[in-house]
Amino acid sequence: MIIRKSKAEIEKMRAAGRIVAAVLKELAETVEPGMTTGDLDHLAEARIREAGAIPTFKGYYGYPASLCTSINDEVVHGIPGNRRLREGDIIGIDCGATYHGYVGDSAITVPVGKISQHLGRLIEVTRESLQAAIDKCRVGSRLGDLGSAVQSYVEPLGYTVVRNYCGHGIGRAMHEDPQVPNYGEPGRGKALQEGWVLAIEPMVNMGNHDVKVLADGWTVVTMDGMPSAHFEHTVAITDKGPEVLTRIDD
Repeated sequence: MIIRKSKAEIEKMRAAGRIVAAVLKELAETVEPGMTTGDLDHLAEARIREAGAIPTFKGYYGYPASLCTSINDEVVHGIPGNRRLREGDIIGIDCGATYHGYVGDSAITVPVGKISQHLGRLIEVTRESLQAAIDKCRVGSRLGDLGSAVQSYVEPLGYTVVRNYCGHGIGRAMHEDPQVPNYGEPGRGKALQEGWVLAIEPMVNMGNHDVKVLADGWTVVTMDGMPSAHFEHTVAITDKGPEVLTRIDD
């Protein structure tokens, strides 16, 4: 069942989203060679709790941390710990915060120091593919329009879209209906309605789209060992068009 949110509920989700946006902004500015992914996680949890929110990820189906930190060929769900970042890495940082009962969820991929041109391009294309999907978030558009927007943007540029994982509805729970794939056919799927709130999150690989889960039961990596990037925003469908709730400014 897809739960439509009232304007008052969207306002609460906007507050949660801005907490997440502020945390990710600080983390992006903090990332540097030599620090550990655990350092980022500790900082994120402190900032989320200082804002009066709860780290949504921590304890979710037993997940042990407040962030997901995914490096290079790790697609999503990397567990923070003692791994040190190295010059030239890229790291995906996924963050969720629950504030007054509502969830904000967002992800970014950032460089660690100076990175290669091809990694920088992967990040840029993934970010732009998210915006292409957001632009389709209008009343009457179809879910297939969103996935098609991502797929049709990245594939002609030589990248692939991860198919095993997708975006989702979001509200009082982090994962609600509907699922939001990052591939598909335009004009197919359910029609978007005012009051829907979606977490849209393209995962884009430099190699092929096949992935696997490591022995820790969480970390998803590319099968071919090629790099992957991930961006995500929480987006409300309004009568005026899409509203990104996980940005500090509108």
